[in-house]
Amino acid sequence: MPFYSDDIVEEVRSRTDIVDVISQYVKLHKRGSNYVGLCPFHNEKTGSFTVSAGKQMYYCFGCGAGGNVITFLMNYENATFPEVLQELAGRAGVELPVVEPSKEAKQQADKRSRLLEVQKEAAKYYYALLRSPRGRQAYDYFHKRELSDETMRKFGLGYSDKYSDDLYRYLKSKGYEDGLLKESGLVTFDETRGGHDKFWNRAMFPIMDMRGKVIGFGGRVMGEGEPKYLNSPETPIFDKSRNLYALHLARMTKKPQMLLCEGYMDVIALHQAGFDNAVASLGTAFTTGHASLLKRYTKEVYLTFDSDGAGIKAALRAIPILKEVGLTAKVIHMEPYKDPDEFIKALGAEEFQKRIDAAENSFFFELRILEQNYDMRDPESKTAFHNELARRLLGFQEELERENYITAAAEHYHISYEQLRKLVNTLGARGYGKGTEPQPQQLRSGMNHKNKPENANLQAQKLLLTWLSDRPELYESVRNEIQPEDFSEPLYRKVAQLLYEQYENGTPNPAQIISYFSDDEKQSRVAGLFHARLPELTSPQEQEKALRDVIGRIRRESLEMKKAQVDVTSLEEMQRFIDAAKANKR
Repeated sequence: MPFYSDDIVEEVRSRTDIVDVISQYVKLHKRGSNYVGLCPFHNEKTGSFTVSAGKQMYYCFGCGAGGNVITFLMNYENATFPEVLQELAGRAGVELPVVEPSKEAKQQADKRSRLLEVQKEAAKYYYALLRSPRGRQAYDYFHKRELSDETMRKFGLGYSDKYSDDLYRYLKSKGYEDGLLKESGLVTFDETRGGHDKFWNRAMFPIMDMRGKVIGFGGRVMGEGEPKYLNSPETPIFDKSRNLYALHLARMTKKPQMLLCEGYMDVIALHQAGFDNAVASLGTAFTTGHASLLKRYTKEVYLTFDSDGAGIKAALRAIPILKEVGLTAKVIHMEPYKDPDEFIKALGAEEFQKRIDAAENSFFFELRILEQNYDMRDPESKTAFHNELARRLLGFQEELERENYITAAAEHYHISYEQLRKLVNTLGARGYGKGTEPQPQQLRSGMNHKNKPENANLQAQKLLLTWLSDRPELYESVRNEIQPEDFSEPLYRKVAQLLYEQYENGTPNPAQIISYFSDDEKQSRVAGLFHARLPELTSPQEQEKALRDVIGRIRRESLEMKKAQVDVTSLEEMQRFIDAAKANKR
């Protein structure tokens, strides 16, 4: 990974307007001196995501995500620091110097490159084997599934031979060493057999990253054998939670939504039928990482999971995950067929498009499945269902949206609108429905969905740092009474030190301070230090009193901290502490 000096990083950052960049991803509205929008890092109905043009920073008061323009793109695009810096440098017209990566970074880059080479070599070998006499069984399997030769070529489909060390011997002949092959996930080793293939006698599905580079494989066994489907293990280049099958193709679609499938064959069948917006998770459960990945390319995700019990459970798990990141979810029904592949074979693409157009709202899908647990002919059971329906309606935080769903649900279940609305309000007044709110989740920023409450002393330190970043004229008077070492929290102390140094050398630059920290969570916390919610003070007298109160609190805590550290056996230290305490009382 290349290393860029702090001066170069700051030049790129300072020549990039954070409002211009973030507005390409988030719809922002001007509010006072700041811009506000819906946070892209968690699901919310009212905008708590704030972008400051003056400070060149962003901060979400809902989930705590924050940083500068570089950290925003790293978190939103799931990109590395050099990738973001190079992109911003191109926008800003800054020519980045050619730099030599460190020895360790070069070794990592070389290993990654070599691992990609191995995967590519394996993909070429599997591809060729499928089209040889040895791959006839897999070739016939794909044709039986009605895949054309063009589709097989487009997805790079292949075959792993029935001999369990076939690929291993081939890759060894190409000069790849055992250590690299083991790390690639394509070869395993044991004392009895030595090196042998992870995949053998399987129809092979190459898995590609966003750039179309092979990073892993999925394989379906030919004939009898377990497991039926097998996937590459995670490696330095293959992270199942950060990739989706065929996303490198689907991201180019012109269609308004993404189709989320369960299996590779469903994806391929949909693409062949003209639905180039189909993707699937990689042999693992659907995660928040997958949902965040999809959010880069769409606002709507339609679930095309199997119509059996397992498929229904998978859809019920995926729906809240999609909602958590702010995506609209709908469910496509394929009855009487099991999956998209079967449906298209039976009825064709035109009928499948009709099912897309008629996709069910995910909320009503969840209710329809829930209703199966109740006997709607029994008054007591029916009442219990209506109570559960009302409790779930409380999950809609925005009043207008909740009202719309109450209206739709009343019509759908033949309930009086007034009765249902009254039940919703009654349960809400009793405190029900709180369980329907999204639970705290680990965000890409590293912060939790709910901010942890701070004690009064830390809040005072935070307020002072925000005031200093907002009102430079305060610095001269503040520095005579408060020094960085008076901040009790180590992170706050370091930020204060950097801010004071900026003042002494010129003007404050909070966005640059964020770049000092490499950890996501610290960057978000630092952004929060410059975005404390300031009290609404009207008169200069009120502002002055509030500032004096904050300074007094910080000094008192600083004295307590020093008192705990003072050497009571040293008269000189004791005298210094007494003098400082007297000065604070004045």
